[in-house]
Amino acid sequence: MKILYTIAIFSLSFYAVLASPHVIKDDDYPITEQPLSKIAIHRSVLALHNEASVKASPTILGLKGQDIEWVTVVLTHPKPSNDDWIGVFSPARFNASTCYYETDDSMQQVPYICTAPIKYAFANYSNPGYAKTGKSTLKLQIINQRADFSFALFSGGLSNPKLVAYSNFISFANPKAPLYPRLALGKSWNEMTVTWTSGYNINEATPVVSWGVIGERAMLSPAGTRTFHQNSMCDSPARTVGWRDPGFIHTSFLNNLWPNTKYFYKMGHKLANGTYIWSKKKYSFTSPPYPGQESLQRVVIFGDLGKAERDGSNEYMDYQPGSLNTTDQLIKDINNIDAVFHIGDIVYSNGYISQWVQFTLQVEPIASVVPYMVASGNHERDVPGSGSFYDGNDSGGECGVPAETTFYVPAENRAKFWYSADYGMFRFCVADTEHDWREGSEQHAFIEKCLASVDRKNQPWLIFAAHRVLGYSSDYYYALAGSFAEPEGRESLQKLWQKYKVDIAFYGHVHNYERSCPVYEEQCVKSEKSHYSGTVNGTIHVVVGGAGAHLSKFSEINTTWSLYKDLDHGFVKMTAFNQSSLLFEYKKSRDGKVYDSFTISRDYKDVLACVHDGCDPTLF
Repeated sequence: MKILYTIAIFSLSFYAVLASPHVIKDDDYPITEQPLSKIAIHRSVLALHNEASVKASPTILGLKGQDIEWVTVVLTHPKPSNDDWIGVFSPARFNASTCYYETDDSMQQVPYICTAPIKYAFANYSNPGYAKTGKSTLKLQIINQRADFSFALFSGGLSNPKLVAYSNFISFANPKAPLYPRLALGKSWNEMTVTWTSGYNINEATPVVSWGVIGERAMLSPAGTRTFHQNSMCDSPARTVGWRDPGFIHTSFLNNLWPNTKYFYKMGHKLANGTYIWSKKKYSFTSPPYPGQESLQRVVIFGDLGKAERDGSNEYMDYQPGSLNTTDQLIKDINNIDAVFHIGDIVYSNGYISQWVQFTLQVEPIASVVPYMVASGNHERDVPGSGSFYDGNDSGGECGVPAETTFYVPAENRAKFWYSADYGMFRFCVADTEHDWREGSEQHAFIEKCLASVDRKNQPWLIFAAHRVLGYSSDYYYALAGSFAEPEGRESLQKLWQKYKVDIAFYGHVHNYERSCPVYEEQCVKSEKSHYSGTVNGTIHVVVGGAGAHLSKFSEINTTWSLYKDLDHGFVKMTAFNQSSLLFEYKKSRDGKVYDSFTISRDYKDVLACVHDGCDPTLF
């Protein structure tokens, strides 16, 4: 039962909160992949010390149009400890006057801080001698998130936080600015969508995109506006301490694009007085090729990247090196990438909504240049009793809402995250493993339609992608279960993969890299390892879930279908040279070098050829 309490407020410059008796169960804040979940903010008590202080500078950020700045935080504490930490709160008055939380008569605490910080760092991060001197200076990276910021010093560690001091407020010069564009393929080949975040609702300003061919006159296209609210969340922490207003998310559809043409664009908002607020940067993208067009086409695919911080804050389970290395390798190679598919476990926000906008800043140098296509994973969707196929709370109560709102996908129903996408010679059939995929389900019918409807003469490279492993994986826990994949995954789908001759099936969820042979019914159908030619009589299954999250160990069982395993962070790049030649490369994120690869060479007749369980009926 959720109860809305009105909370009395201290008359301090930062509003400390006193609450009616209440309780939050400890298991509402599991220690998962989200570092903010380690903070027991619901246990905070007030312990202000007159001689402790926190000062943040500069007070006004973004005076030159920047959407990210380094802030210096100077702190002093007369009773320091290595458990002291700084929390960054936004909005700055981090104790709102109303809070949602769980009730239980067994636990009572006052005062109550009802909002988790957006990031944190230990006070001794930059000064190992802090516990002796009581002085430290931190450099923290702050991004524009439509609200002001304050910095609070806590003692007692993360599990028993005691608020000791709080800083002055700082803010961006234009907190409502249009920011963090992310491109996505539309429902037709000649359409690109632009999605961005701002602080402007439609009653304040009209969202638009100015765009056109470089060197020609710009056009204006309207944009739709969406958001979501606290009562859109399905459970805590998303509905309680993890909640943060996401702002307004706008999507514009740029139509009738010429193939392989470079376009510029910028996002803006037309105010009531007729003036425009534009993004400070002009962006550009190259439009998709016509389906079947033979040109160089390069697609990157990975899963489980996660949001990371460049200032050392929020570090937990060694996430940040992998995530940032992958991000930076893609940025470095962006001129040689045409599209990106991120197949689930996007942010690992796990109910801490502030992390979504921070992730859009992290991938902006990629997503603003090439279409950034996402899929739904357990950390986006799963909440007990919410209609997800699995009954855990891996999404931290988000139940898919932030994912389907923050990123556009060309699905018929974005709450059901399955869709098809065409890019030149590629057809992608993207499944949603957090909804039923088994035979007889709505999604199973979609998957078959997506696979069956592609013209393999013009789009020879048929790709299946999903978050959880529905095919093959030597993951330790899958091996313990004896399934080497999600139960019923292969049983439900392998007939379709074989019938429609799927070239490669990609999965995330398992945080490592593994490639199988071309396989059908657990048997390799080709003996080659680095080059494949001739008939398509089996599907290559690839686990590519090691983009950033903590790594998953392999089973010691050596399966006959597994060709290459790597316990490291990395991603895959596919390059289609023409309708007969494809290059597959697995690259490590640490250095961008190729560690596994193969090529496919074949003719159209090889796709048409009759194979076991993959023959069209004949009259005689």
